[in-house]
Amino acid sequence: MPNQPKTPVKGFRIPVDLYDAALAKAQSEGRTLTDVVREALHRYIDAD
Repeated sequence: MPNQPKTPVKGFRIPVDLYDAALAKAQSEGRTLTDVVREALHRYIDAD
């Protein structure tokens, strides 16, 4: 997200195999893992 203000870095635990698979898929789609996680969290909170 160019020209966006920096957001705080957050941390969480995730199994290595899940992280590696998600990172590989994101990269194959030309996306960052941060963008994928952000989108998933938006979907999660909007699903209520």
